[in-house]
Amino acid sequence: MVSISLRSRSVRLAAPASIALIGLVATSCGGGGGGGSKSLPSISGAGATFPAAAYQRWGGDFASETGNKMNYQSVGSGAGVRQFLAGSVDFGATDEQLSEEDFKKGAAGERGAVQIPMLGGTVTPAYNNPDCPDLKLTQAQLADIFLGKITNWKQLGCPDRPLTVAHRSDGSGTTYVFTNSLSCFSKEWEEKVGKGKAVQWPVGVGGKGNEGVAGLISNTPGSLGYLNQAYVQGLIKPAKLQNKAGNFVLATGESGAAALNGIKLDERLGGEECNPAGADSFPIAAFTWILAYQSGQGKEKAEAVRTFLTWALQEGPQATAAELGYVPIKGEVLERAKAEIAKIKE
Repeated sequence: MVSISLRSRSVRLAAPASIALIGLVATSCGGGGGGGSKSLPSISGAGATFPAAAYQRWGGDFASETGNKMNYQSVGSGAGVRQFLAGSVDFGATDEQLSEEDFKKGAAGERGAVQIPMLGGTVTPAYNNPDCPDLKLTQAQLADIFLGKITNWKQLGCPDRPLTVAHRSDGSGTTYVFTNSLSCFSKEWEEKVGKGKAVQWPVGVGGKGNEGVAGLISNTPGSLGYLNQAYVQGLIKPAKLQNKAGNFVLATGESGAAALNGIKLDERLGGEECNPAGADSFPIAAFTWILAYQSGQGKEKAEAVRTFLTWALQEGPQATAAELGYVPIKGEVLERAKAEIAKIKE
């Protein structure tokens, strides 16, 4: 077990697994703070580890306003979608958009479902090698590392040292985003491995959740893996990655926003781009979504879910998420997200 600091809040990392039970509360459905709040039932959600750091911070901030509670389990997008489709949670969280087939399955098909972008973020190559302080990777090199073709840091222009690959062991939207990009970067990767929430990794050791991979990298000098930008702290350093325009860029709020601006969302607010254009764009960027039922939860539960989601999309909570390394939802995407929340009924 290790601990990394996400600016003003720490997150505990464990290589085998990490479940964050987060006490959130809900205000009245006007979504804002302070007065006029009322008691609402507890709600529970589960899913992506990618946004877990932001959801944890939001929980602490939101909890100061009322005593209404919600538990969020950071179990990975794959598990979160399964629980949502099974109807065992009040909302799910995923980094991979639902397919049209998924919208027709289980509880989603029976009760209706909305898919709400809550944040944007980047998935960055991240490493632990103090002998290589300014690592720059081409897209082909990144794919070759995970194909097992690059096994020593000297192949990347760094001092001689074995390279250990770290990857996710669980089904995850973060893995989908990353492997989707690798499939764009490398024809060999696309043909041999492909994209998905879980893939047959050619090499490497696995950790559960972003927390688990961060724990592996922190504890393994000479390792390289992939993480949500928010988990790159302490001994873990981000690599500069060459984008579509040929520039080497770090994952930042600015480079992530430049990439997300180029992603067009469909009528269900799903959308992805495996190698976004733009001189300043970071080449691996994506939205992360919350999945909620349109009906079947009762009036008060529906109000509790609507209230929290409306609050979370306000400028203050989004700015707090930006401090943690995420990209805020803005403009047309924000307005469309609010319209989806309004579809959540009893």
